Amino acid sequence: MNEESLQEFRDLIAARMAELDAEDHMGEAGQATVELDQQAVGRLSRMDALQNQAMAKATSARRKTERARLQAALSRMDDGEFGYCEDCGDAIAPGRLRLDPAASRCVDCASG
Repeated sequence: MNEESLQEFRDLIAARMAELDAEDHMGEAGQATVELDQQAVGRLSRMDALQNQAMAKATSARRKTERARLQAALSRMDDGEFGYCEDCGDAIAPGRLRLDPAASRCVDCASG
């Protein structure tokens, strides 16, 4: 893979990391400790708040996992292994990498 293509994928990864940072910032309030609100309508309101908190924490965990996958892709670039399947060693289709620059497996290995 040439340097121009690698830079394209580095830019895609940087853009996605920036999106993840922005999503993290927006989601911080949803993960805060749920306070007991005496003005709300009892247990159902608290249960709803707890469920929203759990969903915010799960979403944050998914963003953390995606961030780790993107960091691994950057490491593969530095090692000269980016764009090659970790299972079979074949080249990963550029279209697949444009959709998911963190992809580490070709379509055949990922689906099999």
